[in-house]
Amino acid sequence: MTARRLLVIEDDADQRLGLGIRLRAAGYAVTFSGDGASAMGAAQRDRPDLIILDLGLPGGDGFTVLERLRANLRFAGTPVIVITARDPTTTRARAEQLGAVAFLQKPVDNDELLEAIRGALDG
Repeated sequence: MTARRLLVIEDDADQRLGLGIRLRAAGYAVTFSGDGASAMGAAQRDRPDLIILDLGLPGGDGFTVLERLRANLRFAGTPVIVITARDPTTTRARAEQLGAVAFLQKPVDNDELLEAIRGALDG
């Protein structure tokens, strides 16, 4: 069975490293984009089954990326999990309005993240 492809859009190198280790250990094929400007190109290139998206990105914030993903027919149905350190009282509703399947607060709990991924991919 081919590993499910995940694209992690995260600007913090330490976060990318940690997420990569955890996700690969769980059996996923993981690629990365480090900013909002390159996120769509990475999605086009990698054709992920699921996207993990940080909201605080240089080169276009995560909401802009999420709007672009939803406007693109190829990615309109791709599940997106939002991760952020931003205040959830002001960001959760907007992320959900834009079609995020899950909203996780940083630091992200590994079990919670894996459960959200499984639910989005298998649900």
